Amino acid sequence: MKKSSKFTALLLSLALLITGVGACGKGTSGDATKASSGDTIKIGLVFSLTGGTAISEQCMYNSALLAINEINAAGGIGGKKIEYVVKDYATDADTAVKVVKDLILQDNVKAIVGLYTSSSRIAVEPVLEEYKIPLVYPTFYEGEKPNPYVVYTGCVPNQQGDYFVPYLMDNVSKNFYLIGTDTTYASIINDQAKTLITSLGGNVIGEELVSSDTTEFSDVIAKIKDQCGDQGCVIYCNLNGDSGTSFYTQFSAAGLSDNYTIASFIMDESFSTALGKAAVGTYACVNYFNTIDTDANTKYLKAYSDAYGADSAKAVTAVGESTYDAVYLLSKSLEKCGADITTDNILKNFDDLTFDAPQGTIQVDPDTHHIYCTARVGLVQDDGTIKIVYQSDKPIKPEPTK
Repeated sequence: MKKSSKFTALLLSLALLITGVGACGKGTSGDATKASSGDTIKIGLVFSLTGGTAISEQCMYNSALLAINEINAAGGIGGKKIEYVVKDYATDADTAVKVVKDLILQDNVKAIVGLYTSSSRIAVEPVLEEYKIPLVYPTFYEGEKPNPYVVYTGCVPNQQGDYFVPYLMDNVSKNFYLIGTDTTYASIINDQAKTLITSLGGNVIGEELVSSDTTEFSDVIAKIKDQCGDQGCVIYCNLNGDSGTSFYTQFSAAGLSDNYTIASFIMDESFSTALGKAAVGTYACVNYFNTIDTDANTKYLKAYSDAYGADSAKAVTAVGESTYDAVYLLSKSLEKCGADITTDNILKNFDDLTFDAPQGTIQVDPDTHHIYCTARVGLVQDDGTIKIVYQSDKPIKPEPTK
């Protein structure tokens, strides 16, 4: 996916200046240690620091480093500091395969944290299986086919869409127009949504999947207006990267928000703060918004602000928080391994792990290696924050193959 938005490119440039990294780096976090490899545990970080989803993955990368800094400052893992090697996969699945192989064969990492797109995760799974290396994947995803070498710290549809669609039908409209990037994720999410909408008595007015480099949406917006008419609808939108920013901006400029409401899994604080008024009044659904009032979240946001600046902290997202959680859970698993750090032990030690995360206490389900988490629906406010308007009564058991 190529960069086509000057706006997104500017944001990325600013983010990279704040973090002071290039596309690929290596080292230990915190005070740079010069200890030998016997005094460190090496992990890989794989994120798009360039490419179409860099706007979403920058917070993930920042949060990973923040967690590593904190763990190392607290003494590391059994007295060993975490050493990390970061690779940029540039929102490209083939590149993801290459850099994951490099991390395993050249850098000899014990585990990997990262990736955002479903296509990249699916592409690297055969590599994980061949070399028996675990991946901790921090992104909410479509479920369906979990991999035994992957631990998932984002939510799955029964913790997200199963609550979002009923909320939208009760509070916005029973009519839905589905639009998304032509990816594995969006196509499966749309199929799941169609089944749920129909079962609840709603109407799927239309569906559109567009190529990942699409940034012109006038024809699509005209089609939505023509097919939905004055009755309006929920635009169930899962467009990523530049496509998402372009659609929201053009939709807002068309002045259709009185009858049509955008709702998305992908809308988060990185988009809401960047888009300004174009995001106001749209809905999101995930397990974390940075307006959550917990002591752990206050601490996380302060540390993030101290490290990357107050403006960057306003754009902390669910996938960023899930990456922070992923590093901490991995460190707990590695701690339990002691001197016997093998893939089997790492994976086994994730069973029932808990962490006092910014979103609230999370627990790894031993049967699926997904987390119990709370479903939350948010509404974007005038200042770009996302107000929580609904949340489930308690953390929900993950059912990735439901």
